[in-house]
Amino acid sequence: METSKKIIWMRDALKNLKEFPEEVKDGIGYSLYQAQKGFVPRNAKPLKGKAFKSMVMEIVSDFDTNTYRAIYTVKLGEAVYVLHCFQKKSKFGRKTPKKEIALIKQRLCEAIQHSR
Repeated sequence: METSKKIIWMRDALKNLKEFPEEVKDGIGYSLYQAQKGFVPRNAKPLKGKAFKSMVMEIVSDFDTNTYRAIYTVKLGEAVYVLHCFQKKSKFGRKTPKKEIALIKQRLCEAIQHSR
């Protein structure tokens, strides 16, 4: 029998995802399903930054000239923790804005506490 990790949504991550366009929600939803099954989705990559040490992944979805991201980790217990979902609004470069990185760090700490 196939096993699957449960998804734990941190704070407003699910609410934010629900505000994305249907095509984006479908793609991110399928990618999270793959993560639940133990696979690395094709559109996921490690989130860069020393604080994350390849513990945090980001799903990137481009749609209608906009970029949407879902940030998650599978490294805590038997769950996929979705830390944050947001639309990247910065027009300069590919870096994740500092405000978003700070929020992700905070939620990762909360997820670590939750998993204990």
